[in-house]
Amino acid sequence: METNQQPEMEMTPEQLAEQKEKMLEFYRESMPYLRAQLDYEKLLLEIDETRFKRSNIQYQFAMMMNPPQEENDDEDTGADHDIDNNPNMPEQGKRKLKRG
Repeated sequence: METNQQPEMEMTPEQLAEQKEKMLEFYRESMPYLRAQLDYEKLLLEIDETRFKRSNIQYQFAMMMNPPQEENDDEDTGADHDIDNNPNMPEQGKRKLKRG
């Protein structure tokens, strides 16, 4: 069975230094693009934070303008309320049980 692995080649110190210089040059050339990307990502973050803050303020304002209604002890809380007798509910077909 053949493998596609090639034996590792030893680099001379001169080749290693040349390879390092090429890598360093590549990174130096890439820096302006990475800085631009960083600025772009920071702006996106600021936009998202601002949108979140605005939405949160709108939610708080809506809650302030329409506070939750307080329940009275005298009122029916709906726990034992029969929804079949509620005139606002749509009519449902009622099934009858068969006997024996």
